[in-house]
Amino acid sequence: MNVIVTKDYAEMSSAAAKIVSELIKNKPDCVLGLATGSTPEGMYAQLVQECKEGSLDFSAVRSVNLDEYYPIKPDNDQSYRYFMNDKLFNHVNIDKANTNVPNGMTENPEEEGARYDKIIANLGGIDLQILGIGQNGHIGFNEPDEELVSGTHLVDLTEDTIQVNSRFFASIDEVPKQALTMGIGSIFTARSIIIMASGKNKHDAISKLLSGKITTQCPATMLNLHPDVTVICDEGAYNG
Repeated sequence: MNVIVTKDYAEMSSAAAKIVSELIKNKPDCVLGLATGSTPEGMYAQLVQECKEGSLDFSAVRSVNLDEYYPIKPDNDQSYRYFMNDKLFNHVNIDKANTNVPNGMTENPEEEGARYDKIIANLGGIDLQILGIGQNGHIGFNEPDEELVSGTHLVDLTEDTIQVNSRFFASIDEVPKQALTMGIGSIFTARSIIIMASGKNKHDAISKLLSGKITTQCPATMLNLHPDVTVICDEGAYNG
């Protein structure tokens, strides 16, 4: 596991953007696994800037997103499809037909999970997966539990996660209680993984990840089993 410690959030975002940018330049039709939330926003902003400057071409890039709230319509401004359009897709020359987000309005979550994993397989797996990390160690919406699920699946969000995500909604009552998420096995189809963390509130989760111990009570620790993981975190997340 490669660890990059940066001075602050801006430097963390730059370090991650550089890795993504280099991949796109070396493999224009790469498959990116994308994350939402506040952590990758700075990285997306830098990638948008590179594209606008003409130094980065998204025209052949394919993407799969980690997760989506359930149930939620794609045009809801709190959906992750809306987030990706707003933060990245609307501002670069990517073909939206080549972008994939779980269907938050599916009538059959089990079938949707199988469909989504088939999309990943048909793309040949993910070249680079971007991850954030929850304060409780979740990756995607794989929450701490006695058991973890391999494939894309419907998950009940923990009270901790609902509380943290409530800052994006008018009230906590509006936060969806479930989500569709790639499972640990789906994430592990990625040939390379970047996990990003910023701020002292992520220190405990990062410490558990870097301890080398593996527990389903901190799902991110499963990444110790993957052969190519880069942790990019600022001094707050690393030192506490």
